[in-house]
Amino acid sequence: MKLLISALEPSSNLHLKEVLRHTHDVELMGIFDKSLGEPLYDISEMAIMGVVDAIKKLRWFFKVADEMVELAKDADKVLLMDSSGFNLPLAKKLKAKYPQKEIIYYILPQIWASRPKRAKKLEQYCDRLLGILPFEVAYYPQRKAEYIGHPLLDEIEVTHEVDADTIAFMPGSRKSEISRLLPIFKEVRKKFSEKKALLIIPAGFSNEKITSWYGDISMFEISRNTHSALAQSEFAFICSGTATLEAALIGTPFTLSYIAKKIDFFIGTKLLGIKQVGLANIILTHYNNTTLHNEILQEQVTVDNLLKEYYNTDREIFAKKAEELRAYLGHGSSENVAKLIMDK
Repeated sequence: MKLLISALEPSSNLHLKEVLRHTHDVELMGIFDKSLGEPLYDISEMAIMGVVDAIKKLRWFFKVADEMVELAKDADKVLLMDSSGFNLPLAKKLKAKYPQKEIIYYILPQIWASRPKRAKKLEQYCDRLLGILPFEVAYYPQRKAEYIGHPLLDEIEVTHEVDADTIAFMPGSRKSEISRLLPIFKEVRKKFSEKKALLIIPAGFSNEKITSWYGDISMFEISRNTHSALAQSEFAFICSGTATLEAALIGTPFTLSYIAKKIDFFIGTKLLGIKQVGLANIILTHYNNTTLHNEILQEQVTVDNLLKEYYNTDREIFAKKAEELRAYLGHGSSENVAKLIMDK
């Protein structure tokens, strides 16, 4: 089977790897991490950060989409993952060119956060809509979406160590995130001089990139394994993103920190009406109108505020809410997705 893939994000490719463990005789085409084969473009070439960066590369993205449509002529099925800014227009082009070719969208756009009208387009252009959050399928009027499970429940094999005595720091995976958060995290680390401090760096980062993006990190021990590092940490300071949900499902208390470009923050909060950025909080709010952790954003990301989070977070309440979160998500998704791909 030839499968056209459009998986632009590092997290999507981690989930893709898990899906592929349950498939056989599948040849990948398209955009994905080069560790999985020979992509048309590696995901590092597709990385953008915010609205401004997206506008700058708009013409190039149109060219890439046209190349994907041409490549799709030899594909048996199409798998789109996350990244709706690119994948939704791509789905439209693919369906127009190949109306009989099955298009599967796995890890749906966050229409529950903004632009709910995209649901109609997704149902029009895609054949299977596979949600990883139980509540999101209700946003699709034709009931074409189904809850397939959450991939992290397949991938996380550790739990939080109760007697942990380590602080973890995760300043993100994009250069702009790291440049804004890491200097503050370094100052926080100095306040815990008696404790072990782990700096969690994405496994795919080269030594050259680490030297260029991180500067002096001699005050930290380095870990490339997110799950094991979080499991052995008593508390974590984490940039907004998938890692916050990973920490929640492992059971490691944490606080979310994020500093966006001012224009992106304005668009997100004022124009799109986004009120929460942490996935665990979003999920629990939909489930039972509660939250798991605080969100420290923009100018509120200071050394003093982060220290307050460490000292004031109620560990028992956090553990209880984290268990509620796991129970709500229920089960993993990877094997279910693989079965749909392999079905004739």
